[in-house]
Amino acid sequence: MTITEVLQFVDRLVEKQTGEHLDDLQKTVIQGVWQGKSYNQIADESGYDKNYVGDVSRKLFKILSEQLNEDINKSNFSWTLERVINSPHFVGVNTNITYCPFYPPADPNQSINNEEKTNKNRRYHDLTLAPKITHFYERATELQTLSDWLTNQNTRLISVLGLSGIGKTTLVKQFVDLNIQQFDVVIWKTLKLSQSLDGILTEIFTGINTELIQSDNKLTQFFNLLRQQRCLIILDDVEELFVSGQLAGQFKPEYKNYQNLIKMMTDIEHQSTLILISQEQCQEMLCLDEELYPIKCLELQGLNNTEILKSLKLKDESSWSKLIELYEGNPVDLKDIANLIKNIFNGKVADFLNEDGIIVTKDMKSRFTELFKRISPIELEIILQLTKFDRPVLREDLRESLSLSSMDLMNGLQSLSQRYLLKRIEGEKILFDLSLIIQVYVRTCCQLRSAETIASGSSG
Repeated sequence: MTITEVLQFVDRLVEKQTGEHLDDLQKTVIQGVWQGKSYNQIADESGYDKNYVGDVSRKLFKILSEQLNEDINKSNFSWTLERVINSPHFVGVNTNITYCPFYPPADPNQSINNEEKTNKNRRYHDLTLAPKITHFYERATELQTLSDWLTNQNTRLISVLGLSGIGKTTLVKQFVDLNIQQFDVVIWKTLKLSQSLDGILTEIFTGINTELIQSDNKLTQFFNLLRQQRCLIILDDVEELFVSGQLAGQFKPEYKNYQNLIKMMTDIEHQSTLILISQEQCQEMLCLDEELYPIKCLELQGLNNTEILKSLKLKDESSWSKLIELYEGNPVDLKDIANLIKNIFNGKVADFLNEDGIIVTKDMKSRFTELFKRISPIELEIILQLTKFDRPVLREDLRESLSLSSMDLMNGLQSLSQRYLLKRIEGEKILFDLSLIIQVYVRTCCQLRSAETIASGSSG
């Protein structure tokens, strides 16, 4: 069976359902899948994004599945088509296609019912604002956790949390790339570009060609969509909705409607999931018990795997583990420091480690500065005091060395934990500490600004 015959066969089926012939990209996708190529290979050859190629192929598989009454996907595409075409019940591609497996006689209203079902369950995937993943390291456990929550536990609200650069967005996008076929609707929005919930809902309805019944009640219509179809909605950079200069996770007044969204996600029955990607955990989720509500929080730690440094072409492999330890496995920080090592130390990690301690690059400084702009004067005071101890300390020691009330100290420690700036060392008693890189940043980059901020906060 030649690829020409395959293309003719698929073209007839697509035309029968859509009224249109295969376009050039669809032909390239069919040919690539038939030849056993990956979506990455097809994307490279066609000049399209891998995710877009995947979307095109899945739409084609859906059409073929409906036309042939077979469950067709990438893995079984070739042998299923070959079996169907070689069946004695199949009439060749140069005539009208007829495939008659042993099914009951067709219902005369079946085409109408199928059309209604197709319209009701039409797929819509908007990943325009999602990043393209070029490298994915480790995280198999976290991927399995997400899969279990969404596939087996019907979790409706998930927070993926951690410091900037730790890999939150990369993890969620990898999950989407591997599991997009599970969902009728997949939408990715980044709140760095648009924070308006009203605007996001309007874009969703426009994208899936759903007419707004009541423009003043979009949230209700949105939940009707979540009930009717299986949707996966991802909101990235959720910390953009929170107030700066106060304790973590508090929504700005103009974004209080997101509180209603979060509450309704857990209270209303539906078959969909909202994933929040953030550097801070919102207060609303802190107040919900995972045992009582369909919610989960996934907190990402740094990677402890030298594979992350292999692609960066550094030398002295025996020193890589020490470098990862210094920068606590943060992928973005490691990439920054790897570039510095290549430019200044000719890629020799051992030479870099022989210097006088940890280095904060300009890109790291920029990220930490943005993060520190968000924290409250109480948190800054706690951080400054922690840098003076040079060791993990008890809460009681902090209390004695600070002029904060017990309530302010506990709220400040809780808020720093929500921002993943505080290390908790559990034993007979809990000790508190800062990561080495945070200590270096505070001592070298923000002592003056921190003191000024605390002074202004106190005077206010």
